Amino acid sequence: MTRTCSRTAIVDDQTHFWIAQQVADTKYTADISSMFRHGKKVAGKAPHTLITDGAFNFSSAFESAFYRENKALAIQHVRHVRISGDLNNNKMERFNGEVRDREKIVRGVKRTDSPLLTGYQILHNYVRPHMALDGQTPAEKAGITVKGRDKWITLIQNASKKSAEES
Repeated sequence: MTRTCSRTAIVDDQTHFWIAQQVADTKYTADISSMFRHGKKVAGKAPHTLITDGAFNFSSAFESAFYRENKALAIQHVRHVRISGDLNNNKMERFNGEVRDREKIVRGVKRTDSPLLTGYQILHNYVRPHMALDGQTPAEKAGITVKGRDKWITLIQNASKKSAEES
């Protein structure tokens, strides 16, 4: 029997930059606080507002990962959002649909350590222009430029240089 894992992600609302992700065996009971902490580290700061669905694990992970900031900075955690309303998660649902379309082609993510999502995250953030961002990539919208005619090759070359410097 083939199993399919559940995917959770953090995406910036303004730039559509895919910040962090986690793959787990379960959707509603997985501890995603480590993903929130990793997202805070990658972004360099805690969010002003966190919009999630009503799953219980989001609330407990929010409290665990942002306890100090929540008390000091009054981070807003918006849950139970609706498709129509002042606050919604339409952008996140669109993003989830985009990734789900890719997952269908490969018949789902079957391992929590699958490289599929990391590769797709790079494509999403640095290579593929987005119509909602007027033809920019999320990285470009965030002020990150990848120079070169072929962005994939440039990214691989830059990763290779960094890897060689670290050795």
